[in-house]
Amino acid sequence: MKNIKKILDEVIKEIQSDNNYEKEIFGKLDKIIKKINQNQKDLKAILGGSGAKGTWLKTFDADIFVLFDYKKYKDQSDELSDVLERVLKKKFKNVARLHGSRDYFQLKQKNFTFEIIPILQIQKAEQAKNITDASPLHSRWVNKHKNLINEMKLTKQFCQAQNVYGAESYIMGFSGYVCEVMTVYYKSFLNLMKNAAKWNDKVVIDVQRHYKGKDVFKLVNTSKLASPLIVIDPVQKDRNAAAVLSLEKFEAFKKTAGEFLKKPSKEFFIKKELQLLFLKEKNRNTKLIIARMQPLTGKTDVIGGKLLKINEFLKEELKKHEFKIIKTDWEWDKKNDAVFYFLFRKKYLPKFIEINGPPLNLKNHVENFKKSHKKTFIKSGKIFALKKREFSLPEELFSVIIKKQFVKERSKSIKFDKH
Repeated sequence: MKNIKKILDEVIKEIQSDNNYEKEIFGKLDKIIKKINQNQKDLKAILGGSGAKGTWLKTFDADIFVLFDYKKYKDQSDELSDVLERVLKKKFKNVARLHGSRDYFQLKQKNFTFEIIPILQIQKAEQAKNITDASPLHSRWVNKHKNLINEMKLTKQFCQAQNVYGAESYIMGFSGYVCEVMTVYYKSFLNLMKNAAKWNDKVVIDVQRHYKGKDVFKLVNTSKLASPLIVIDPVQKDRNAAAVLSLEKFEAFKKTAGEFLKKPSKEFFIKKELQLLFLKEKNRNTKLIIARMQPLTGKTDVIGGKLLKINEFLKEELKKHEFKIIKTDWEWDKKNDAVFYFLFRKKYLPKFIEINGPPLNLKNHVENFKKSHKKTFIKSGKIFALKKREFSLPEELFSVIIKKQFVKERSKSIKFDKH
């Protein structure tokens, strides 16, 4: 087995972005920022996101924050997008406005897409009128830990490869910022893995020790502490930066951390195609159903939320009809169809369902039970009934589910095939 440090060193080299790519994207960013700032008095464009923190990977999204003078605009937070839109439309031709907690903008240039986000220029998190206002403070904090940049990149790449990266409401995974904070807290990627493999529910990461010696669960609004991992924002002590993290993504991260430590490999940093993974697990004792869904059009977060609801609905229906799912997952690249994967045991469910009735000594209840059910029998001092099962195979249920109004309202079309 290769030395674990050697593996990580090799991964670091492989996930660094190409110099030519960096030069091109930062060159374009510089021109856009200068163009926005030209002849502006009350706003200033700066580099944001992973570009500002130096934690970008091979390819990365380019964010530009436009800072608005706090004194002038603190009471006009809802108007920042309108002001910025007027400025951008005078300077660029192809600017698209996107809806968010505060509307932001997209500018496309050849192969690159730049997001331009209006924020208030604040000095401390308490001044924020919107969650995005604190973003430069996050960048400033991360930049104090430049010695751990490569370690942060390892964490982000690991999460991306394991399909647990992204704080969007339909992903509910680890945000880039949470990856960075966790790495700083544990002082290296490897230490993070060693600790994560042993995590229990309700782990608290408080890197700035805002609550040293105190019970965070008594001092912070409990609604903010509902996630399995509590990451106290280093620059905003009353915020859980991991509030959106689902138990499913938390457990997946924890499990793969343990697997990586047992058998270290570069494979843990390479994103696998879900279809290939599920087909690999498919054997003569299992059945794989792949459902493809054409999403609606609109805001990414809203579309993703509807796809997530469909996925949850499918799982609930399968569970209700007693189909045991061995493994399930779904993916959507925001451009093509969403794909849902369900792996089952390959067997028919019994044709009849056994329904529990009342004890025989409750005669009135027993009589009513008999009236309600055609086929009844006595067992262990109780009456039971047999009801014909509606679906014996999962594909039979799928054929019905995809025609339900709940699914139709949240997608353009859905089809499935079994393997």
